[in-house]
Amino acid sequence: MAEVSNSKLFQIDTGILQKDACIVIVKTEWNATVVDELEKGAIRVLNEQGITDIRTVVVPGAFEIPFGVKAYWDNNKHKSNRPCAVITFGCVLRGDTPHFEYVCRAVTDGVLQLNLQLPVPVIFGVLTVDNQLQADERIGGRHGHKGEEAAITAVKMIALNNSFKQ
Repeated sequence: MAEVSNSKLFQIDTGILQKDACIVIVKTEWNATVVDELEKGAIRVLNEQGITDIRTVVVPGAFEIPFGVKAYWDNNKHKSNRPCAVITFGCVLRGDTPHFEYVCRAVTDGVLQLNLQLPVPVIFGVLTVDNQLQADERIGGRHGHKGEEAAITAVKMIALNNSFKQ
C-alpha cells in the first residue's frame, strides 16, 4: 500500500511559489460530506502557501468531472487570471453493480486525457473506495488527508510547469 509517509510530498522545496496562481477545484455533489472535506483540506493548504485565488466548480457526479474541467478551461484560457492548475475532487463508493468500475475508469481516463491536452496540470483527487470507512481514512484518518495532498501536488506541478517556461 502506498503511504504518504514514504514520500517527500510534504517537503515543499519548489523555489519561489507563484502566490498569484489561480487554482480551480472541480468537485462533485455526490458524497458531499467526504468531497467537501477534501476541498476544505486543499483550501487550507493553499492558503498556508499564500494562494488565495481559488475557485470552485460543482458538477453532479464523478463522471462529469472531465467535462467540468474542460468547459472551465475553454471559457477562461484567454483571461489574465486563467487557471494555473485544476484539482479534481470526488468520491466513488463501490456498490453492488459494475457501475463503480465504469465511473472510476471514465473519470480516471478523462483526467489523464486532460493532463495530456491542457497546458496546466489537472490533479486527480478522486477517491475510489470500497466503503465509507476507507473514504473517512483518507480525509484525515490513518491514510492522511488526500485533499491536502492534492493541494501540495498542485503547488509543485505549477512550479514544475513554470520551470519549463524559463
